[in-house]
Amino acid sequence: MVGQPNDGWERLGATAGPAGAAGGEDLRHSGGPWLRAAGGADRLVTHLGPAKSELEAAHRGLVAGAGAGAGAGALAALAELSAVRASWERRIEDARDECGSLAGKLRAVVRGQAKSTRQ
Repeated sequence: MVGQPNDGWERLGATAGPAGAAGGEDLRHSGGPWLRAAGGADRLVTHLGPAKSELEAAHRGLVAGAGAGAGAGALAALAELSAVRASWERRIEDARDECGSLAGKLRAVVRGQAKSTRQ
């Protein structure tokens, strides 16, 4: 993060072992990329927020456009569209839930890194 010592990079307390970097240097990290990714996931949650209501409004328009004089084929198509709409609504909610969960997990990484740095 800008304005912090080492240009925002921190050092984790444990030194690298035999399988790690040569010279026993500490692992350097920055919370910035993790926090930017968490912010991106939050923005996706926000962006997807109105999608269900927009889908509902579009569906209402289709149903209203079919009218009372619609034939059996049109009614069958509307029933199929309802099934597709329900599927998309589930997918939208799943995506919002996953993005929200991911944002929290990314922030938890930063907190974990900060704890390791303080030890």
